[in-house]
Amino acid sequence: MTDSFEALIEAGRTADVTGWDFGWLDGRATEERPPWGYARLLSERLGGASASLDIQTGGGEVLAEAAAFPPAAVATESWPPNVRRATRLLHPRGVVVVADPDEPPLPFGDEAFDLVTSRHPATIWWSEIARVLTPGGTYFAQHVGRASAFELIEFFLGPQPEARRGRHPDDEADAARAAGLEVIDLRTVRLRIEIHDVAAAVYLLRKVIWWVPGFTVENSLDRLRDLHDRIQADGPFVAHSTRHLIEARRP
Repeated sequence: MTDSFEALIEAGRTADVTGWDFGWLDGRATEERPPWGYARLLSERLGGASASLDIQTGGGEVLAEAAAFPPAAVATESWPPNVRRATRLLHPRGVVVVADPDEPPLPFGDEAFDLVTSRHPATIWWSEIARVLTPGGTYFAQHVGRASAFELIEFFLGPQPEARRGRHPDDEADAARAAGLEVIDLRTVRLRIEIHDVAAAVYLLRKVIWWVPGFTVENSLDRLRDLHDRIQADGPFVAHSTRHLIEARRP
């Protein structure tokens, strides 16, 4: 027997949304993974660095997959629950976690790191990335691309034609170059998302808070009911995400 609408809503409402581990969605939602394997590539680059900075590390889950870290390794995060989670996970690995508001300036001196990394940063301050990189240092990251999950976002907000241009990889590459960086690799991919129950949608909208700003179960209950009914009638709600892998070097 499938769970009732009320039970699914309660499950999504009470789930722990700290960190960037999406394991709670197992059996409830799926997303294709990019073909390049960011965690593996990140581990390789960390192994060859002397000083690294991971920006907006979340709960540190992806960074913690690295096999080894350079002698000086730092991660930043702004959300207090994630700072605590990342500290518990990364400190035993020798990574210092710094609470940072994700606004410039980064709390580090010029030319402090030969490797700066990030997975799915919410904001990207290219001039600051360039400033803290050593000459010859690299920025290596996987970014969320344009119009990611917009089928779900527009289900709640209606058409968002202007917002669909945001995070275009060409725009980000141009911004990196404007900050003085040389873009040496840029790859993009479009991935399928399937949402199998309304609890998964609630969880996602509570966790990725910029998708539907101000989302609460209470102010979206009618649309959540519509989504539940649609999934019950037609099967999984299908959306798409885009990702791009970008590597840029400071000359």
